Amino acid sequence: MRLNMTKGVTDISASVYDLHMIIFYICCVIGIVVFGIMFWSIIHHRKSKGVKPANFHESTKVEILWTAIPFVILIAMAFPATKTLIEMEDTSDADLTVQVTGSQWKWHYRYFEHELDYYSLLATPQAEIRNERAKSANYLLEVDRPLVIPTGQKVRFLITSDDVIHSWWVPEFAIKKDANPGFINEAWTRVNEPGIYRGQCAELCGKDHGFMPIVVIAKEPAEFKKWMAEQTAIAKQAKEEEQKLLAMNMSMEELMTLGEKAYMANCAACHQANGQGIPGVFPALKDSAIALGDVKQHIDIVVNGRAGTAMQGYGKQLGLKDLAAIVTYERNAWGNNTGDAVQAAAINEFLAGK
Repeated sequence: MRLNMTKGVTDISASVYDLHMIIFYICCVIGIVVFGIMFWSIIHHRKSKGVKPANFHESTKVEILWTAIPFVILIAMAFPATKTLIEMEDTSDADLTVQVTGSQWKWHYRYFEHELDYYSLLATPQAEIRNERAKSANYLLEVDRPLVIPTGQKVRFLITSDDVIHSWWVPEFAIKKDANPGFINEAWTRVNEPGIYRGQCAELCGKDHGFMPIVVIAKEPAEFKKWMAEQTAIAKQAKEEEQKLLAMNMSMEELMTLGEKAYMANCAACHQANGQGIPGVFPALKDSAIALGDVKQHIDIVVNGRAGTAMQGYGKQLGLKDLAAIVTYERNAWGNNTGDAVQAAAINEFLAGK
């Protein structure tokens, strides 16, 4: 039934579902018995039948009975509930560990046993969000890079946050854990069936809370191993290419073209495509002290963000090339025209603390 909770695709989710149904049926029986006795008493002991009310104040036997029966029921319910809770919290002997970090408004995944980490962002086109075209079947539940895990293996999740409280929720895994800054919560799953499973951030975390989906793809172990080898090779190649960038100088035209693309993908939602920002919420970049002032200070804000505000740091999310292009674009778009062409080497020097 669509009104009921999902049974899920893991042993734990099945246990949670079974526990839910057991407690539900117990509550139904209690309700039937209590209301049955109540309505029977109302009908058969009504004044119109000439029944006179009993005149007593208390009964020790009745009080003991209506205290003992709920106590026994609660104990009976506690046994399966405790067993399921212990299973849910047992993250030992994991085959794979993934660190899940929430940030406004995206997820970062890091595989402990492999040299791979990446961000997962909403992939729903802005045209759909602005009602300029029909919404897809997975509207607001699609990402550019989903989390990939193997089937039949125990996967442990270490869940935390970079900024505010988020919540990593995948209903079909029976996982919903808060991502708290400065703390690590643990969860685990063992997916039995290959497939695509979707979830969302379940904690009101700010302006784009509704645009923070989760997509997990479960692959057969052989397919997962092949995927991991491909992804680590791509990541290694990207690092090598990034090192080559340090000896190159991009032209202003190249920086502006790439910068506009990167800005629209990462910055325009808050600062707007025209650089005017949202008055009282997000500052304008056009004619701003940041875009027209010291280049290093500008780089610092783009790379590290600004504490206490919604401005997050992009140093871990974007490559040297994109970071340099964004800073260059912001310093020369919308009539700012500083003439500064920031190169990847300048970003690398800043990150190295030079």
